Amino acid sequence: MKLKQTLLSLLLAPMAWSCGDKAAESTTSNKDRFIQVSGKDLVKPDGSKFFITGTNLGNWLNPEGYMFGFQRMNAPRQINELVSELVGPDKAAEFWAAFKDNYITKADVDFIASTGANTIRLPFHYKLFTDEDYMGLTKDQDGFARIDSVVSWCKANDLYLILDMHDAPGGQTGDNIDDSYGYPWLMESEKSQQQFCDIWRTIADRYKDEETILGYELINEPIATYFENQDELNSKLEPLHKRAVAAIREVDPDHVILIGAPQWNSNFEPLKDTDYDPQIMFTCHRYGGPATAEAIQSFIDFRDKSGRPMYMGEIGHNTDEWQADFVKVMKDNNIGYTFWPYKKKDNSCMVGVTMPEEWEEVMRFAEAPHHTYAEIREAKPDRAKAQAALDKFIRQSRFENCTPQVGYIESIGLTMPK
Repeated sequence: MKLKQTLLSLLLAPMAWSCGDKAAESTTSNKDRFIQVSGKDLVKPDGSKFFITGTNLGNWLNPEGYMFGFQRMNAPRQINELVSELVGPDKAAEFWAAFKDNYITKADVDFIASTGANTIRLPFHYKLFTDEDYMGLTKDQDGFARIDSVVSWCKANDLYLILDMHDAPGGQTGDNIDDSYGYPWLMESEKSQQQFCDIWRTIADRYKDEETILGYELINEPIATYFENQDELNSKLEPLHKRAVAAIREVDPDHVILIGAPQWNSNFEPLKDTDYDPQIMFTCHRYGGPATAEAIQSFIDFRDKSGRPMYMGEIGHNTDEWQADFVKVMKDNNIGYTFWPYKKKDNSCMVGVTMPEEWEEVMRFAEAPHHTYAEIREAKPDRAKAQAALDKFIRQSRFENCTPQVGYIESIGLTMPK
């Protein structure tokens, strides 16, 4: 094994940390150990068809304001600023450490598996693999430690895991969901694109032999609908996809790579080349609208034209009836799915967090004006009450203190365990 690793290192040395135009030719292949693309289907190592059914661990490694009950403070850096204003930066760092330790644990993954799900999609922030300030750490980020935990929990439950870069360097969407500065700067920044590829290469190198990983989802919901130069931005996406795929293939020749479309993973027209890698598939998202095949006909048509699998990476936030109807549509049209999200404040998820009474004060402060320091001081609740609210939220977010949403679980094609 040591000799094999040494030889591989020598082969890859000239292109290390690059995002070349052509992936390196691999001397080894382990395809028979992983989920693979076979036409419009995914297949398991035994050759049987695999249909993705599961959920998203949103909010855990990429906090979103609405899952805490916030409207105005809705990006990760804004939420961190809010917590720091409430209790100070040291206590904020302690909060994030406790949040990561408690919001998702093995008990959550055990429960997901018990419902009949077979896949978890794990959204993460790129900063978890840097020395940038994120969730209470400014160096020695714990991204790999967190993913390694989920891998072990999934492995114990025979679940597959999709790694989803939800927040990319520079921002790929231009909204709160990518923690950006209001514009998809990734599409115009060479430095950010290089970092994007480097991080994916690092991740792929670590998990290239991990059978629990279903695949790498390069980038979540690139290029929102708000920009006048949308067509120009869209034209830059496929070259970036190819560049990142090439970087991954320098170290991992076998895992599936998932490709999303611009405009909330819904506009596949700008993606012209579907054959540059044998193990790519596509991922779409859908919120709202009629729960009919006609509503996703463009996704079906693109899937059929490309001859590659299509997967609904995010869907949800609707009535149980709508969700059940859409599950039938997806099954009838061979589109696997992971509903969004697994856990958040209250309902419209698999398990709901019952918020402490003190959280009302936190939400009030979050929605108050923060334009000046005087406004912050005037609106800020008592520090002891704020700390109590944060501490109680951590306890309430643990699986044993959450409430399974039975109707929701059954509506998305899963079963509430007895």
